[in-house]
Amino acid sequence: MSLVIRNLQRAIPIRRAPLRRNVEIVRSILGVEKFDLGIIFLDNKNIQHINGIYRKKNVPTDVLSFPFHEVTATHGLCHLLGFTHNSEAEWQKMYLREKQVLEELSQRTGAQLQPLSRGLF
Repeated sequence: MSLVIRNLQRAIPIRRAPLRRNVEIVRSILGVEKFDLGIIFLDNKNIQHINGIYRKKNVPTDVLSFPFHEVTATHGLCHLLGFTHNSEAEWQKMYLREKQVLEELSQRTGAQLQPLSRGLF
């Protein structure tokens, strides 16, 4: 399946082609080739912010993993229903709806999901 690699930091050079090959080998070894995977490289400041939101730990960490498809699908569906986040007022409405949906999904599945746009404004 697909593999998306995004490098949003500048401290460590990322060589995408070798990384892609190695991730595909690891997927094969683990027997998990049939799922999409996104790898995003962040600087310490941004990963600390996300770690604080999702794990309540205000420190940088090396890896965070999420059942991202549920979160991105919820975010995308809110957009399709007309929600936007171009202003603080619009963001507030969308954030509250996303939060409500993800809280209910979390209750039903046992996950701990938060809106993508948390802390945007």
